[in-house]
Amino acid sequence: MSAMWRRAGSILCALAVVSPMVLFVAPPASSATLAWSACDAMVGEAKARAVPTARCGSVAVPIDWTKTDWTKPEGAQANLAVIRIPATGDRIGVLMVNPGGPGASAVDTVAEMGAALAGSAITERFDLVGVDPRGVGHSTPQLRCRTDAEFDAFRRDPLADYSPAGVAHIEQVYRQFAQSCAQRMGTDFLAGVGTATAARDLDVVRVALGEPQISYLGYSYGTELGAAYAAQYPDRVRAMVLDGAIDPDLDPIEHRIRQMAGFQKAFTAYATDCARSPGCPLGTDPAQFVTRYHQLVNPLVQRPGPTSDPRGLSYQDAITGTVNALYSQRYWKFLTSGLLGLARGTDAEDLLLLADDYQGRDAAGRYTNQQDAFTAIGCVDSPYPADPASWAQLDRRAREVAPFLSYGPFTGFAPRDVCTMWPVPPTSSPHQASSPGPGKVVVVSTTGDPATPYSAGIDLARQMDAPLITFEGTQHTVVFNGDACVDTAVVDFLVDSESPPDGLRC
Repeated sequence: MSAMWRRAGSILCALAVVSPMVLFVAPPASSATLAWSACDAMVGEAKARAVPTARCGSVAVPIDWTKTDWTKPEGAQANLAVIRIPATGDRIGVLMVNPGGPGASAVDTVAEMGAALAGSAITERFDLVGVDPRGVGHSTPQLRCRTDAEFDAFRRDPLADYSPAGVAHIEQVYRQFAQSCAQRMGTDFLAGVGTATAARDLDVVRVALGEPQISYLGYSYGTELGAAYAAQYPDRVRAMVLDGAIDPDLDPIEHRIRQMAGFQKAFTAYATDCARSPGCPLGTDPAQFVTRYHQLVNPLVQRPGPTSDPRGLSYQDAITGTVNALYSQRYWKFLTSGLLGLARGTDAEDLLLLADDYQGRDAAGRYTNQQDAFTAIGCVDSPYPADPASWAQLDRRAREVAPFLSYGPFTGFAPRDVCTMWPVPPTSSPHQASSPGPGKVVVVSTTGDPATPYSAGIDLARQMDAPLITFEGTQHTVVFNGDACVDTAVVDFLVDSESPPDGLRC
């Protein structure tokens, strides 16, 4: 299959970690309702035509679970968007899918998966279900902290100067973003978008579907949501596949360092492959790959690079476009084309398109809300150190493990993350995941995954007492992306509850 379901947020922002601090009880079945209709209005006519049996709807949940009695459902609510594609054969139950982010739309993903997996054992035996968490995708209210014009302006700023004055400027940009988010969404809404709440919301949808248990497939951040659900509702898990695992026991600093190291590994793999072709913009000497890359992108701090788009290519967009390409080898050719355009001084359009794809900008200049949701969810999912010294230390370590991402010399100063300025406190903290029971979970991890490094898969499998499927490759996530070895093992587990062989490597 050609689809790649989709990514965790990259090194450009920190990933979230969530703690199962409270075991929630689901609301009475009578209080969770779901009315179905055609999906055209939600996913668009083209996607709806590709899965004509799909039905869409929404489930209401309270903005603040602590202030709501389901017998008295007054107060502010959010509406979770839901898609369901019925099984075509001997039905087992529902397979809920979350594509990651946080902030990616499960509704859109399931619409695409339903078409791509048509005729497979998965669509025959399971209703495919996607639930957009509160604030995400097609759910309402949609979490938006900035306008399209404001996002464009943000991307034009290099955010690369780590002098004291430069750090002060970057932190002011972050502070303004946090304040804008509070003003536009309200602190009550922002306080309730964490992963623990999303897991509780997911169980409300289970009740509305009338299902005693769910099967679940989570990609990237979706593994974190799945692990949170398994901790809160272990008896409601039938089977769970977690692909592109996040280790919930890591603090944000350590997670970011490991992720940066993963992207450096992917960059080296890309550059090595590029060097096999004549005219590679990074040359043929491995010792010079990073230096050549800096020679191409660092001048963009002072002046945008050439593109047919009047925006030009900013420094921030060059880095974002590069990172996007490192998620999958199928994007490498576009990275090469963009870097060649920079080297020749002609047109680096492909790097800008890669950055637009990552940031969710369409040709008309409209953005999805994925990046705003990503930040808001991550900021309440873990505490971030507020002292500047921690972030200077992060910068020092990052330059060691991921030199291709570093600009200029180490200064001893670095901006604190936007989450240190967030208008609501974190609601969770790092923790170890727990098992919902023997034989219920399988973890999949890719050796060269840049966004969710392989070691996280090993750690998550150990914490959940689950078998690990290892995929040898350089990409982010693999299930149902065309590898027969992985897909056969996953289908056998989901359909027949057959665990993969010990130590399976694909």
